Amino acid sequence: MADGEKLIYTVLEVLISVGCCLGNVLVIWAVWSSRALRQTTFCFVVSLAVADLLVGLVAVPLAVLVDGRLKTSFHSCLIISCLVLVLTQASVHSLLAIAVDRYLRVYNPLRYRGAVKKQHLWIAVTVCWLSAAILGLIPMFGWHKENTTTSENSTITCEFISVIPMSYMVNFIFFACLLPPTFIMMLIYLLIFTMISKQLRKGVGRGMAPNSFYQKEQKLATSLALVLVLFAVCWLPLHIMNALNYYYTNIEVPVLAFHIGILLSHFNSAVNPIVYAFKVPKIRMAYKSILMKLTSSEQKAEQSSQTWDNNGSTNSNNTARCTMKIKPQVNLTVNQDH
Repeated sequence: MADGEKLIYTVLEVLISVGCCLGNVLVIWAVWSSRALRQTTFCFVVSLAVADLLVGLVAVPLAVLVDGRLKTSFHSCLIISCLVLVLTQASVHSLLAIAVDRYLRVYNPLRYRGAVKKQHLWIAVTVCWLSAAILGLIPMFGWHKENTTTSENSTITCEFISVIPMSYMVNFIFFACLLPPTFIMMLIYLLIFTMISKQLRKGVGRGMAPNSFYQKEQKLATSLALVLVLFAVCWLPLHIMNALNYYYTNIEVPVLAFHIGILLSHFNSAVNPIVYAFKVPKIRMAYKSILMKLTSSEQKAEQSSQTWDNNGSTNSNNTARCTMKIKPQVNLTVNQDH
């Protein structure tokens, strides 16, 4: 890649990283501070936001470094590359947990409310991250490329493809860990929409404000399904290019196309907070509340500083007046002594 293209790629990665951090911090803050967002689904949304936040904080900077900009030991490069894979798998598992949670809530709302507790949520989130770590760290236990370093030359130019084999990326990550969960999630959302449409047609809500409940569930499911669709749209191109490059050696995918695929996959972590803002009213209201608090605190700070300045100027004026009153008395005393 030419120097100009590298510069543009780096700038875009920096912008995506900043967007990931700011947007997902806002999502976590919104769910944490709003009682209206204490539903189980939003706990998994926070898990997804944490994964996306770590993409901005860790994965994107590391992706820039492992693009031939860093000389390091073989195993250090392997660890860096595996961290990116762990975060990707954490996003997939969080999306799957969101889909399953929505399905259970719509399938039997009354039983769901009584059965699902906070401890179940923590267990589910822990399972998501542990399974992601296990799948993403497999190359550390042997499924990696040959270590080419020697005692004379103990460092390599760290590149993702120099340590992670395409057999692992295509046969395991793509065909086993990404495609099946994606198809399962699509099937789950299809079942959710089918159940909701049936209930809306029947007008039966099992004793709980039928139309309003299922209409709300339909809107939220639509928004979360959009998050899934964006995930697929952003991640599939890169994996499809990897598969083409691996299975069809006569097809040469341009390096620029790979970099666009990488940018698109990272952009997915920055776009979710925007989707929530436009499609999920509760999160949008929480965003507004946070922004109002921030602006009001800034205004209070400005007012207090202005009050402090005014008090300071008033005190200085009072001091000056006192000095003017005292000075004539001193002069009179001196004149009397003479």
